[in-house]
Amino acid sequence: MATLDRADTATPMDEDAPGQAISVPDATDAGESGKLKMIVQLVKKCLGVKDIAAMRLSLPASLLEPIPNLEYWHYLDRPDLFAAINDSDDPFERMLAVLRFTFSKDLKFIKGKVCKPYNSVLGEHFRSHWDVIPVSYPSDPNEPPIHHLYVSPPGAEPPSTSWFSGPATHSMPDVAHPHLSESASIKSGRSNKSTFSGFSFMSRGPSATAKSTPATSPELVETNLEAGMSNLSLANDQSSGAVDLLETDEAAADKPRVRIAFLTEQISHHPPVSAFYAYCPTRHVELCGIDQISAKVSGTTLRVMPGSFNKGIFVRITGEPGAGETYHITHPVAAVNGLLRGSFYVAIGDSTIITCSGGEDGQKLRAIIEYKEESWLGRAQFQCEGVIHTYDPKESVHEEWTRVKHVPRERVLAVFDGSWRGRIRWKRVDAPDSEYATLIDLTPLHPVPKVVRPLEKQLPNESRKLWENVTSRLLKKEYSEATKHKLAIEQKQRDDTAERKRKGVKFVPRYFDPDISSGMPMLTEEGRKAIEEELKEPADHKLEEESSSESSTPGEASGA
Repeated sequence: MATLDRADTATPMDEDAPGQAISVPDATDAGESGKLKMIVQLVKKCLGVKDIAAMRLSLPASLLEPIPNLEYWHYLDRPDLFAAINDSDDPFERMLAVLRFTFSKDLKFIKGKVCKPYNSVLGEHFRSHWDVIPVSYPSDPNEPPIHHLYVSPPGAEPPSTSWFSGPATHSMPDVAHPHLSESASIKSGRSNKSTFSGFSFMSRGPSATAKSTPATSPELVETNLEAGMSNLSLANDQSSGAVDLLETDEAAADKPRVRIAFLTEQISHHPPVSAFYAYCPTRHVELCGIDQISAKVSGTTLRVMPGSFNKGIFVRITGEPGAGETYHITHPVAAVNGLLRGSFYVAIGDSTIITCSGGEDGQKLRAIIEYKEESWLGRAQFQCEGVIHTYDPKESVHEEWTRVKHVPRERVLAVFDGSWRGRIRWKRVDAPDSEYATLIDLTPLHPVPKVVRPLEKQLPNESRKLWENVTSRLLKKEYSEATKHKLAIEQKQRDDTAERKRKGVKFVPRYFDPDISSGMPMLTEEGRKAIEEELKEPADHKLEEESSSESSTPGEASGA
């Protein structure tokens, strides 16, 4: 998923706009009632449209969250789980690690809110990094890894509120704990200092490096609420009581950290398509993919599906122990519900398929996550089930196995089930009398803040620098001024497009190769340089050193 204006067409980087943009007029009432009126107008314009991405919607700034789209989408809400994918010598345990990463990659929708970020402009890019404490492992191999960053202490979170039946304490494990509230604070178990939103520094001058989370930072959410941002809440925003988060586990506070560098660029505007790449050299894992969605309003639900260029997420292992393996993770179908109620939440349907290829010869592993359809009556359950099974890479019959029931029993190694918003349990099928073990419990986990270079070090088309004036006005509640700056950015994009057309010049991405037919974008020389620069940014903590004998160049596995 990305923004509401991503199209699904056959040819990328077609700069000829498919018609004039459809605007939703800004309401004179900047309060919630005014926003609700604008949302209703928006829904009416979208009804019956095959793909609202093709509508070129132009939203007023008051309906946007003060965060650029490229910063919002990165699939690394828990980078410590991404970095742990190559920790084990056992291929089965590596698949378990990929499953944990998959369940955690969009944690923002569980702990935060559904929001509409800024539409990316052609050539816009964003880069950042995370320095995380690697997860550690308990003595029992059936237990999940132990997280040391941004977790809620046991019993620290108050009960949440049902968006279906009013205040109530959920008995289900996935919603027994609340989401971040406007009064939440992030505290370090070591220093007891609060972190700060990467956007709030814009109003008080630049600083060295800015930590931020994608629209889920408590201070950013608090600022948004104070500024009257859109109430696109995933669930309960009325929770009374703060949530104390342990920024750093005392037991692991002095451990070296691993760095993950991230780069993304908008490589097409019609249809809107972006490429992304992340790299953790010390653990020899990299991630890449193409972001593009197709969206349609059906009743009071917005259905979001991958666009034609979006082949999924690719995780590649570039060094031992899993050297040569590639994990292809497909996207499910998402639905944003509650459009007319103004109380938005995300449901997931269909399936996610994880296929391991490459590496050593022989049978490979494949996993299916099947999301259960929600009933239109009662509470959403957010349930899923799945299997890990073997397949022969020389055959193709496994490509037809898209549901759990499709997989022959003799192929299944393990089963899992639970709530994709809470706890997932698993067990091997060859040990029927064994107890289920916890694969992952998302309940105490929260998105880990990213580190972004200060504005004075950013290029004009880097996301935060590009949208600085819009963001600062939104945070000051100056909606008209924010809209003016937003329109100026959009007009410049149209002018640049017209100038290229007049000169007969095609836009060429700076950081990624324009050929995205495989769904696995390749870095250009400039892209590799940007990643290397991000990896060399100053660190506040001691970093784990890369083994020189197994070191690799960013993008090397993809041939970039």
